[in-house]
Amino acid sequence: MRRRDALLAAGLLVLAAAAVAASPKGTTVTAKGALVWTDAAIPGVASAAVEGDMAKGSSHFYLRYAAGLVTPLHHHSPDHYVTTLAGALTLVVDGKEHRLAPGSYFALLGKTAHTARCEGNEDCLMFVDARGPWDVVPEAAKP
Repeated sequence: MRRRDALLAAGLLVLAAAAVAASPKGTTVTAKGALVWTDAAIPGVASAAVEGDMAKGSSHFYLRYAAGLVTPLHHHSPDHYVTTLAGALTLVVDGKEHRLAPGSYFALLGKTAHTARCEGNEDCLMFVDARGPWDVVPEAAKP
């Protein structure tokens, strides 16, 4: 019984070592005070990248909308995954309004056209995981 337990433990250690060796190395830590905010071409929109280059490939970044901002209909080329952190954001997709409180999540895949409104008196803050170079592509308004 002890030999079997020893072999099992040794096997688990080998598997654990292989898993650690296969893990990507490095850590990214960005304190709130170290964020560098950049105004976007759309007034009232700013971003702060924390990992990757937003213009060149996949990236992680904060996105801030000023209170009262209403975006025009648009899409983004990369699939992206968003968590809301502050403010009252309303996302409109295919005419359906989604009211998103802080802590909400949404994914926009396949160049999904949408608009967004930052309602109330508080700026809206989001964290974005973009899977390619970030862009904003205007869409023609639907009649």
